[in-house]
Amino acid sequence: MITELSIELSGVAVHYGRTFELKDLDLKVPAGAVYGFLGPNGSGKTTTIKTLVGLLRADRGTVRVLGYDIAREAPRALLRTGYVPERPHLYKELTVAESLRYHGAWYPTWDARWADQLRGAFGLDLDARVGRLSKGETGKLMILLAIAQRPELLVLDEPTDGLDPVVRRDVLSAVLDYVSETNATVFISSHLIHELERICDWVGVLESGALVAELPMHTFKEGIKRLRVSGAPAQLPTAPFVLLARGTGLGSAEEWVVRGWQPPMQVWFEGIGANLRDVVDLDLEESFVELLRTARAARRRGVA
Repeated sequence: MITELSIELSGVAVHYGRTFELKDLDLKVPAGAVYGFLGPNGSGKTTTIKTLVGLLRADRGTVRVLGYDIAREAPRALLRTGYVPERPHLYKELTVAESLRYHGAWYPTWDARWADQLRGAFGLDLDARVGRLSKGETGKLMILLAIAQRPELLVLDEPTDGLDPVVRRDVLSAVLDYVSETNATVFISSHLIHELERICDWVGVLESGALVAELPMHTFKEGIKRLRVSGAPAQLPTAPFVLLARGTGLGSAEEWVVRGWQPPMQVWFEGIGANLRDVVDLDLEESFVELLRTARAARRRGVA
């Protein structure tokens, strides 16, 4: 049971042109969680992030961050939030040293000593101009600036996109070290699914502006399975799990993808005269793909 939330979106819709980019989005991020926000390109991940940090205003619904209503109290929430946008937001003419001083001037919680320690660990030259940094160095500097203000919440929009594996490891290690020290909340979007699988304890999946799943990572990984079934009737009675997909498999067996699976549920198959031959674990990427496939099929049928 979630007792405290760092981020809560309730019925949030964001209108772009003639369409809704977000459609009555409900999203809950527990305090202290590392929350992975998954979705294909164009699903609305960046729109969601811009809305929760106040860069976009919701057409309807409520956005609360660290207990503050973003529509009325965004500055108070952002003072306690570290934000790394999808695209760099740095002044290219400043040096690294000048960027640190400039950014630190805005935050009473700025930790100059720790910022310098991170800068040294990241190998950033104080005299280097931001506009001449490599993509990896720029990514490190943006993470440094977000963490050194000692935020209660880190909001990271594709923070490792385009970075090489070594830099990705350095960036994520810095984030996880900070979380272990402070118990801060992290909201991170990424298309690198296996990367999120390693670091997150909660996951939300967005498709076409709607949240199709939100649950603890261990439940997500353990509860979605591929079943091999034979002898099942065409019309099924109510099942104790959610049937995401049903198709032909090898030989006479069918392949089902189910959500909410628990081992005791296998007795249900005996009750319908079917034979459950095998239960196969799925990794996060396979589960993600199956959720998207189901959401898109439901939308085509007009169910969602």
